[in-house]
Amino acid sequence: MSRRCHAVRLMIVLAFASMLQGCDIDLYTNLSEREANAMVAVLLREGVPASRKVQENGQLTLVVDEKRFAEAMSLLDEAGLPGQTFSNMGAVFKSGGLVSSPVQERAQMVYALSEELSHSVSLIDGVVSARVHVVLPDNDLLKRVISPSSASVLVRYDPNTDINALIPQIKTLVANGISGLSYEGVSVTVIKATTGSGQANAQPRLASFLGIWMLEDNLPRAWMLFGVLLLVALSMVGVLGWQHWQRRASRALYELEGVK
Repeated sequence: MSRRCHAVRLMIVLAFASMLQGCDIDLYTNLSEREANAMVAVLLREGVPASRKVQENGQLTLVVDEKRFAEAMSLLDEAGLPGQTFSNMGAVFKSGGLVSSPVQERAQMVYALSEELSHSVSLIDGVVSARVHVVLPDNDLLKRVISPSSASVLVRYDPNTDINALIPQIKTLVANGISGLSYEGVSVTVIKATTGSGQANAQPRLASFLGIWMLEDNLPRAWMLFGVLLLVALSMVGVLGWQHWQRRASRALYELEGVK
């Protein structure tokens, strides 16, 4: 009988574990710890269940409830997450063992400057994302008129930010980052980041479960957990009661046979 009880307990535990597993889906993969932490923090703050899991390569995957997939994508997009990835000078000019042509070196220089400056501008508080497009003059000494350097900056900013106060700083940063580029040669285009219909300021939806406050999305799972625990408890009480009755019946039968 003990083996049968052990098997029943094992089946209940396995069923309980399977029910605890929600219908989760991978939202982003190959994230750094900093990126994953920032994204989980944003989603939890807005009431969207999210977690991380470690990949074989050591990077992280962001996991969310499949039913909240679209909402999670919208919230992260509004928050500018995951952040832009930029190449640095070392990566752009990494030696490949071949001699680069002047045209290739020029293209690499323009790209590297654009990436470095885009990264710098995106670090300014209030800037959600940024792209810097650099135009450098040709190094042709035979030209009588040489076009000056110029740069065009596209900035997507937080609606709560006074972007007009940041534009002079952005232009100064870009102009000082490129040799021969003047302050007037930098143009800045700003776009206000869109926000969802009330989602950006939404608070986590909470519900009470037996006097305990939790996220509303976790309420059905909590009741399921409670039901499973109650079933296990009743099963254990029934098994213990049956074993107690069997012992008493055996003792009574033994005493009856002793009297005879």
